[in-house]
Amino acid sequence: MGEDIRLKSAAGEIGAYLATPKGTAKGGVVVIQEIFGVNAHIRAVTDTFAADGYIALAPRLFDHIKPGIELGYTPDTIAEGRGYVMTPGFTDKAVQDVEAAIQELKKRGARKVAVTGYCWGGTISWLAATRLKPDAVSAYYGGGIHGTKNEKATVPTQMHFGDKDMHIPMAHVNELRQLHPGVEIFDYPADHGFHCDERGSYDAAASKKAMERTLALFAKHVG
Repeated sequence: MGEDIRLKSAAGEIGAYLATPKGTAKGGVVVIQEIFGVNAHIRAVTDTFAADGYIALAPRLFDHIKPGIELGYTPDTIAEGRGYVMTPGFTDKAVQDVEAAIQELKKRGARKVAVTGYCWGGTISWLAATRLKPDAVSAYYGGGIHGTKNEKATVPTQMHFGDKDMHIPMAHVNELRQLHPGVEIFDYPADHGFHCDERGSYDAAASKKAMERTLALFAKHVG
């Protein structure tokens, strides 16, 4: 269903995985990777949005470091991925890439574009809601969201967290609720990474419910 394209942003040129729906697209969705790159799981998620009628694009953010980085889910690769995203200035580059991805989808016919992301990508999704102008954002278990808690979303936004997530305390989640009453913040009886069916922390029920809410948000604000 998908193909690799080139994406030019203010941060430089990178690759991206593009999935297109059958027929006329309802809108666009930018899918932001975890710390594991645009691996098989993120490509599958991107394909899922295309199957639901959206033209979907996952920018290969790690191309700024080295093309072709795709990681698995071992302790060593977790440490490797964390090292990449903690590179000074890398977050700002990622936000610039998301802006380029939004504009690319509009060039390809999407009148409105949503952003979603997972883990580190959930944090970047939140920053897209506060710093860019997508039409909707759904951010999954972004560990860095609390660190940017004083930024304000300017577009319809959801957040999804697992209440068993040792990386993101529920105290932080509840503080976000207090600071951002206009943001829909959901928690599930699940662990970090509950949407990824390739991880041991995958939770089918939580993943299904979060996806239903995400698609309802996008249907309302994107198409």
